[in-house]
Amino acid sequence: MGSFGDIMKIDTTGASSITAKANHLSPGVSASHKMAEHDYCNMQRYQSNIRDVAREKGIDSAVIAAIISRESRAGTGLENGWGDHGNAFGLMQVDRRYHSPQGAWDSREHIAQATGILVDFIGVMKKRFQGWTQEQYLKGGIAAYNCGPGRVESYENIDKNTTSSDYSNDVVARAQIFKSKGF
Repeated sequence: MGSFGDIMKIDTTGASSITAKANHLSPGVSASHKMAEHDYCNMQRYQSNIRDVAREKGIDSAVIAAIISRESRAGTGLENGWGDHGNAFGLMQVDRRYHSPQGAWDSREHIAQATGILVDFIGVMKKRFQGWTQEQYLKGGIAAYNCGPGRVESYENIDKNTTSSDYSNDVVARAQIFKSKGF
């Protein structure tokens, strides 16, 4: 567990029908679990860097792995390290329209930069939504990682403005599987 809450205590609905259908699955937590399990073997090659960055940033390594799974399918969904029509770079898809990507697409430096962005967004959630639990801040930060912190409106509608309206719910469900597998 990182200093940002326990991923295993976060409620989640998992992947939406849009995300699940793109992977020939039925929506829900089981779809997110299957996608994480599919990515697990490829994810292991990054485990050392993920763990180092997680320790450095104080966040659960399973959360980093889950974002990598969602964003790039553990690198298998990228073309020369790029995704999102050439706008997003690396395993964690740092958007070059808002950030200057650092390091190689699969490097520790890249993972550290992207995780730093996530940690910053968790901090923004703490300032905007005083009274949330640590776990709610973590889930809010995950949503903000996808859509920006200003587009997270409430905990009840946390994924309203995220890709496929499920980003934080899908990532949380994937993280719970990675956590159970030793990340």
